[in-house]
Amino acid sequence: MGTVGTLRSAGVRAGDEVVVPAYGNPEVAEAVVELGALPVFADVDADSLCLDPAAVADAVTPRTAAVVAVHRFGRPADMGWIRETGRRYGLLVVAAHEPGADRADQDGVRRRQDRAAYLNGRLTGVVTPAAVAGHTYEQYVVRVPGNGRPDRDAFARALRSRGVACHVPVQAPVYRTPGLRRDVFLPQTERAVDETLALPVRSDLSRRELHKMAGACNALGGLLQPAG
Repeated sequence: MGTVGTLRSAGVRAGDEVVVPAYGNPEVAEAVVELGALPVFADVDADSLCLDPAAVADAVTPRTAAVVAVHRFGRPADMGWIRETGRRYGLLVVAAHEPGADRADQDGVRRRQDRAAYLNGRLTGVVTPAAVAGHTYEQYVVRVPGNGRPDRDAFARALRSRGVACHVPVQAPVYRTPGLRRDVFLPQTERAVDETLALPVRSDLSRRELHKMAGACNALGGLLQPAG
């Protein structure tokens, strides 16, 4: 059952509010709108890029009926704390994977995890994702330190010129998506949009290709100064 079906079967109705992540794909918020309910955007945790339970609590109003937590880039959301927040306020809590997520078989996941561990141990020019249990690295997303979007984008262009097929995983906060616009500013979401970059960890990448990618990142990383 998809997000719409889960929310509908749980009794979410037109006019209800549903807390959703501000960072990521718009499909979850669009599913809420499809029910006639109102998506309320909450900020994300700086490390996991998933919903911050404290931000969820701040977003709750008397009209809030549910929370949808999305496992981002293969990293599980902190469902223990989010469910505790849901119990405190009497909310339905739904856990969802990103639409279109690449959930490989066990061998494929293990190969991605091995490649992520290799990069975690060698990358110095970027901030690597925290290694946590259950992370399947559907995308290997790093942060490029600097003073905002131009630094990350220049870094990405330089990597591509060296043959590294990187991409920006989220182009804008969901609250700036057409049809979902809200007059809000969520600092961790804004920072994540400006700094995140996905590097390839395909299961068919060779150790030589990984070594080349790490060298390219490390050589460029020294050109960027962390924001003060």
